[in-house]
Amino acid sequence: MIRSFLLSLALIAAFMTVLPQSGSAGTERIAAVVNEDAITVSDVNDRLRLIIGSAGLPNSNEIREKLKPQVMSALIEERLKFQEARRLDIIVEQEEIDQAFASIAAQNNIPADKFAAMLKGGGINPDTMKKQLESQIIWSKVVQQLLRPRVLVSDADIDSFIERLQQSTGKKEYLVAEIFLPVEQPSEENNVKQLASKLVGQIKSGKAPFYKLAQQFSKSAGSAQGGDMGWVQQGQLPEELDQALLSVEKNQTSNAIRSLSGYHILFLRDYRIISDENIPSRDEITSRLGTERLERLQRRHLLDLKSTAFIENRAGS
Repeated sequence: MIRSFLLSLALIAAFMTVLPQSGSAGTERIAAVVNEDAITVSDVNDRLRLIIGSAGLPNSNEIREKLKPQVMSALIEERLKFQEARRLDIIVEQEEIDQAFASIAAQNNIPADKFAAMLKGGGINPDTMKKQLESQIIWSKVVQQLLRPRVLVSDADIDSFIERLQQSTGKKEYLVAEIFLPVEQPSEENNVKQLASKLVGQIKSGKAPFYKLAQQFSKSAGSAQGGDMGWVQQGQLPEELDQALLSVEKNQTSNAIRSLSGYHILFLRDYRIISDENIPSRDEITSRLGTERLERLQRRHLLDLKSTAFIENRAGS
């Protein structure tokens, strides 16, 4: 799935001097090593420009410092995804990347060549966006080839889901979007907590839309769709998230919520009372359960790749 990057001309123009420009060949510094691949300081700075621009975050030293650990984590994961694709002999054609880039340009109502020029004028390397798009496309191919065949949804699973809904008739269900920031190591706790708080502040102050931040930062299913989780029933989420929803009004955002696996930010799009009329069809349930299981499976696979890889983060966390 391809994430949306909606960038205004005024916003991009503001990034003319966001970060130092990339170093010349021969003087480039290495920010991290991932198995046989290197991530350069220019890679990190280029991605910071892109994220600040596409997420609509303010251009400040504080924001850049808080984003760096997340950017490093994302770039490391991307290298692992490309390496796994090479192992499986999976490739992405240039035409696929160009089509994805053109699609984003179309969302901004501008031809692809002019969109690229606009990015360059704002100090954002178009190749940075294309590389991120390529990583999304290639990981989607890995997931479909390697992991999708392992996901099975039985009739018994569907029946059990319907039975739970029927037993919940009269209770609330929520149409929710989520930003999930995992904490995979104790050393990440402080940085992730601060980032979560900063994102909440940007959303609640109206400085950055929830869906843009979800597209760039969330590690949960639905991040490409702005964090959309679909309808969830009261009691379906972990207790701390379920309780948080009780205190959030429609079209409002929660504070950052700590769970066992990381920090969550919830946006309540709507709510309704469960009734026989709004119980989804068997096909819809199959799709929902399959998507949830595939998301868990791919996240677990990525964690496995990370745990067995040689990773040297020279930029620190």
